[in-house]
Amino acid sequence: MSDPTPEQNAATLAAEAQEQASLPYKWTQTIGDLSVTLPSIPGNLKARDLVVTIKKTSLSAGIKGQDPIISGDLPHPIYVDESTWTLTSSPDGTKILEIHLDKVNKMEWWAHVVTTAPKIDVTKITPENSKLSDLDGETRGMVEKMMWDQRQKEIGKPTSDEQKKADILKKFQDQHPEMDFSNAKIS
Repeated sequence: MSDPTPEQNAATLAAEAQEQASLPYKWTQTIGDLSVTLPSIPGNLKARDLVVTIKKTSLSAGIKGQDPIISGDLPHPIYVDESTWTLTSSPDGTKILEIHLDKVNKMEWWAHVVTTAPKIDVTKITPENSKLSDLDGETRGMVEKMMWDQRQKEIGKPTSDEQKKADILKKFQDQHPEMDFSNAKIS
């Protein structure tokens, strides 16, 4: 199967955008979480007038006594205790229900919020650049080492592991001057 043409890609993206625009909510995601926004909640309503049910694998939200605005099974599990919802006022006098879902798998893009909604093409997602300062200490150290090793390779110098082996060999040579290391190979 051949790759789609730029025109086919554009048509697919346009159809996807139209499907998403027709949903009664908007949603965005990062690799670690997902946010759902339900606009146009009547301005006279309070949080107690809403029904929001967040479960490990399902979500339902709407106004009491009415059909939910969003309801269905989630495509992947979430951490319920880390997920929240808020009701805020908007400038036009209505209110906005914002739902934050904390993904269990922080390495996976979601194609949709609920499984009954139209999917997006997750292969087209361009992740936001993260900063090293956003990473935990161990991950940050590993990434910094990989970046340093990559720079060393690019300029033809040894990586940190290669340098460590060379240092061990040099130390051993210094401790054993009587041995011939002329044919020694580091692997």
